[in-house]
Amino acid sequence: MAASGAVRSEFLRRAHPAAWRHARWVRPVRVLACVVAVVCVAALVGAATLRATVLERGYYQGVLDDERAYDRLYDKVLVDPRSHPVTKSLLSRLPVPESVVTANLKTVLPPATVRQLTDEQIAALVGYFRGDSDTLGVSVNLRPVLANVGELAQVYLGDLASGQRASPESDVSAALARLDKALDRIAEGRKPADLPKVELSDRAVDTVSSALLSGVPSKERASLRPQVEGALAVGDAGTALAAAGPHLPGSKAGSGEESRRDLLRMADGGRWNAVRDLKGAGFETGALESARDATRFMQGPAQTLSVVVGGLAVVFLWVSGPPGRRTRRLRTVGWILAVGGALPAALFWAVRRGADDLLWQAPATWPASLAGLVEDLERNALATFTTAGLSAAVVPFAAGALLVTATYVRERHRALRRALVAMTRRTRTRLVGISSVALAASVVLGVVFAPSAAGGPERTYCNGSAEMCGLRYDEAAYLTTHNSMSSTADRFISPLQDGDIRTQLDDGARALLVDTHLWERSEQVAERLKVSDFAPRMRGKVADLIDRTGPARPGPWLCHAVCRAGAVPLVDTLREIRTWMDQHPGEVVTLIVQSGITGDQTASAFRKAGLQDLLFTPDRDPKTPWPTLGDMVADNKRLVVFSEGSGGPAAWYRGFYRYGMETPYDFRDPRKMSCAPNRGGTGKRLFLLNHFITDAGGSRLDAGQVNAKDFVRDRARRCGAERGRPVNFVAVDFANVGDARGAVAAINAARTR
Repeated sequence: MAASGAVRSEFLRRAHPAAWRHARWVRPVRVLACVVAVVCVAALVGAATLRATVLERGYYQGVLDDERAYDRLYDKVLVDPRSHPVTKSLLSRLPVPESVVTANLKTVLPPATVRQLTDEQIAALVGYFRGDSDTLGVSVNLRPVLANVGELAQVYLGDLASGQRASPESDVSAALARLDKALDRIAEGRKPADLPKVELSDRAVDTVSSALLSGVPSKERASLRPQVEGALAVGDAGTALAAAGPHLPGSKAGSGEESRRDLLRMADGGRWNAVRDLKGAGFETGALESARDATRFMQGPAQTLSVVVGGLAVVFLWVSGPPGRRTRRLRTVGWILAVGGALPAALFWAVRRGADDLLWQAPATWPASLAGLVEDLERNALATFTTAGLSAAVVPFAAGALLVTATYVRERHRALRRALVAMTRRTRTRLVGISSVALAASVVLGVVFAPSAAGGPERTYCNGSAEMCGLRYDEAAYLTTHNSMSSTADRFISPLQDGDIRTQLDDGARALLVDTHLWERSEQVAERLKVSDFAPRMRGKVADLIDRTGPARPGPWLCHAVCRAGAVPLVDTLREIRTWMDQHPGEVVTLIVQSGITGDQTASAFRKAGLQDLLFTPDRDPKTPWPTLGDMVADNKRLVVFSEGSGGPAAWYRGFYRYGMETPYDFRDPRKMSCAPNRGGTGKRLFLLNHFITDAGGSRLDAGQVNAKDFVRDRARRCGAERGRPVNFVAVDFANVGDARGAVAAINAARTR
């Protein structure tokens, strides 16, 4: 009997291949398969959301930018009275009064550097969450910051000495006494009460210079004397004080190098290990470690298991469904997708509604401005995360709802049913197959890309702003330093800047006006001085200094007319620019060269400095629109070099006045600064605004007026309207005096709206 029963079962199975679908175990397994498939869809939504947010740098960058975190750090947090103990301790060894701490923090820690350091930490955190690193190694490279510390005193003193307008002084002895008092106050890191301005004879210049340098160590006097004498020869007491002040024994102004060494020791040679210090302060990193375990599982095993197990579950549901009822099978898949999307959507919605209960609360001891910034960042991050999750969840939900609706329409719509019945079986099979593939592709691609669109891609920043990436090169404005190499820091006679070129770049300069020369022979000096813009008395002073400055030095130099009045090596300076640009990959920089060397010598210097790969080659036709800053950054062609002459022979070395125009540059009174055409004529795409006063050399005192934010912005607007082209290069003397940088930022902000 048993044998005949087995034979009968085998006969039935062969006669009805789908009979196993009616077995008792099939129904509960189908229910389980539905649950598993729904869970797998939900898991894919969660994994896609994490991948597009927590595991992407663009997510963090977008949150910081949306909340203007960098601007608020300087404009609100650091000026909050409750932040003063922290900000004071950051610069406790530097000669910076409390009232100007935040302004000098921008010098020591420029916003572009803050963004770079923050991006480094974001990259380290994302790498940790992705599993690229087994340890959380968030360490901050302080070398970009420390590089600025040594220059702060020099720049600060230049600004300090410019804070007082000179008053006429006819009595040399009285002037000397007032200079002596001013020097004492500068050595203490305080603002001078007043500065005298006198017409000094050569003998008086020697006397006053000796008096100013009497407190400087003897080994420093010889190198400082030309700079001090040169400044006093044109009545520029401010530059003389700024040059001598940092070298006085015990001067707070001279502590920049000491601070740099101390900070290097504290930071283990330049890197600050934030995690180690946080753990030492009792901060638990267990939450980050748990989050990392979760993200690694979700982006690895969870995704693979969801695809494989979910796929097998759907296959089982399809083959175990009623034979000949493809519509019901499709409806089952539709319900799985719809429910699998609805569950995470409900979860993300609940998280968004309960955001206030999920936010970390800052300690009560924190300044309100800092606590508010952190809270806004958390809220924005959570909102962006849930938006990305909802975007991912809506894809399977919409696809499932569409599929369920379509199956109901198919069953109840007679005309459609007759059309389907009229098709051959092969055609119907193809239609179902194509629809299934299209549906699966739309769900997978939608789940992958929808949260990425909501979370935001990794952002590109151009000259410190994501918005500026959309401006063409000829639409943007650039803070430009006039005679950039001629600085107090590099001991030029009659300098036109205080910080060196690297400091100028850190402080926001994005275009540099420089002069190249070969070191002149003694007999050539007189001829050069005749065509220089030195004042007549300054020419005599430079000529007198020739015998004291040593023999001619080989190679190309950056000099202001006469290399014996101050010079820095061309190739070494270009290498510093290369290093800076490597550290700031989103910055576009322009050099406009008044060339005293040949085009071949210029090209050789750039080649030796390793800058060839960064050089941008302008179109031969000056009327051709320029690329956007974003295109230049993406192509890594971010250095534009013009010659004030004809340029060439290198293709990237074009003559500026073929492409650009300018205003006059010999204004002696701020009230007479016009927009009249000068070199380059009119109608060019690039516009150089010469915005400085020349009065027997550069005027540090007038820089305080003409570099004021409203003064710069109003003149740029007026000249742009008169000439029919927006101003691009705002060239200033003593860029650290006033707020020309703020004016250029405001101009660009208006152009990106």
